Amino acid sequence: MTLEIKLDNTSNRNWDNDHFMHPWEGMDYLGQNDRVFIEASNGVYVTDEAGKQLIDGPAGMWCVQVGYGRHEIADAMADQARKLAYFSPFNNTNSVATRFAREVAKRAPGDLNHVFFTTGGSTAVDTALRFVHFRNNLLGKPEKKKIISRQKAYHGSTYFAAAVSGKERDRLWLDKPNELAHFLPDVNPLVRKPDQSVADFLDEKVADLENAILTLGAENVAAFIAEPVLASGGVIVPPVGYHKRCIDVCHKHDVLYISDEVVTAFGRLGHWFASKDVFDIQPDIIICAKGLTSGYSPMGAAIFSDRLMEDITGADGQGATFSNGYTYSGHPVSAAAGLASMQIIEREGLLEHVRGVAPLFQERLRGLSDLPLVVDARGMGLMGCVQCSYKGDKNSTLENDYALGALIDMECQELGLVLRPIINMCVMSPPLVISEDQINQMFDILGQAIRKVDSVKGV
Repeated sequence: MTLEIKLDNTSNRNWDNDHFMHPWEGMDYLGQNDRVFIEASNGVYVTDEAGKQLIDGPAGMWCVQVGYGRHEIADAMADQARKLAYFSPFNNTNSVATRFAREVAKRAPGDLNHVFFTTGGSTAVDTALRFVHFRNNLLGKPEKKKIISRQKAYHGSTYFAAAVSGKERDRLWLDKPNELAHFLPDVNPLVRKPDQSVADFLDEKVADLENAILTLGAENVAAFIAEPVLASGGVIVPPVGYHKRCIDVCHKHDVLYISDEVVTAFGRLGHWFASKDVFDIQPDIIICAKGLTSGYSPMGAAIFSDRLMEDITGADGQGATFSNGYTYSGHPVSAAAGLASMQIIEREGLLEHVRGVAPLFQERLRGLSDLPLVVDARGMGLMGCVQCSYKGDKNSTLENDYALGALIDMECQELGLVLRPIINMCVMSPPLVISEDQINQMFDILGQAIRKVDSVKGV
C-alpha cells in the first residue's frame, strides 16, 4: 500500500534544518541534515513523504505498542479534549486521570499503589529520585543520597535523570552533578574476559554492587536504579538471576531498588510489567512511560510502594510537602489515551501475542549471528539488537562504527525497514501487533542489508 502525500519538500526540509532542533542534534551537521519525513502510518508501518511504506522496526521510540492508526485511541483523546482538555492537578482532580492511576496500580506488582504521573520517562526518573531524597530527609538520613547506576544505562535527559545515565558519549559535553551518581561497570556478557564463564561474570557484577555500597557507605547510598533490559545502551540483557541477586543486596543494606521500565513495561516482554513476571523481583519503585499511552500522547509515571509511604505519612509526615510536580501531571487527554490503549491490549490479547511471537523474533535475530559483520545478536521479548563491526572486531574504532551503522541503516530504509541505529547497533522493538510474517520480513530485510554493506565495503 502506498499513500500519496503532497509536500513542498524543499520548504519543509529547509524549515526542518532552520528551525526544528532535534534530540541529540550533532553540531557538526546542524542545518545540513537530510532526514526522512514520516508523514503517515498504519499498523506496524510508517509512510515517508514519497509515499513509500516501511516497517517501523523500533515502534517509533520503543513506544507504539498497539500499532498506528488506532481510531479508538484518537476518538478517546478527541472526546476527552472536547469535554475537558485540561485540569490543574495542583488544585483539583479528574475522574479520567484517577481511573487511569487505579488501572496502572492494579497491574503493577505487589504494593506499588501510588502513581505519580509525569510528562515522560525523564521526568518520571527525576520524580523518583527526588522522592527518594525527600523520604530520607524525613527519616533523618540527610546523607543517604547517592544513586548507583550502570555504565551503558540510560535513564533520561533531564538534569537529574541524565546524572544517573551511564552512556559515556552522552556525558562528554554536558555538565552533570558528579557527586550524585556512582557507576558500576558494564553488565553486558559480551565484554566479559575471554576465559570467564557467564556464571563467574554474574558473580562479578553482583559483587560490583555490594562492593560499591560498602565502599561508599550504606549510610550514604539511597538507591540502585536499573533497567530490566538496558534498552538504549544496546538491548543489553544481564545474566539470568542478576536482578534477583541485586535486589537482595540492596535490601540487605537498606538501599532502595528502582526498576526503570520505561521501555519494558506495557507489553514489550509480554507482561504489563517485567520486574515481577519476568525477573521475579518486587521493586520499591517502578518508572514507566512510552507504552503507557502507546506513544499517542506524552505521559510517564513513577509508581511508589505502600511500604515507602507508610513511615513518612500521617503523623510521621512532619508537615512536609513533596513539592515536585508538573503542569501536565495526570493530563486528562493523555490519561484517556492510556485507558484506550490498555483496553486494546487486553481485548486483543496482545500480551499473550507477544509471548507467542517472541520465540520467532529471537530465533530470527540470533540467526543473523553468522553474518560476517555481526559481532553479537541479543535480545528478549520483542527487543533485539544486532551489533556490527568490520572484521568482527568488538573494539572497532568509533569512526568506523558510526560509518558502518549509517550504511546499514540507509540500506534498510531503501529496502523498506526503519531501524533504531545506535552507532554500530541495529536496534528493533516493533509494535506489539506485529505478525510472524512481518517479523520474517523485517529480519529478511536486515539480513539483506548487512550482506549488501559487507559486499560493497569488503572486510
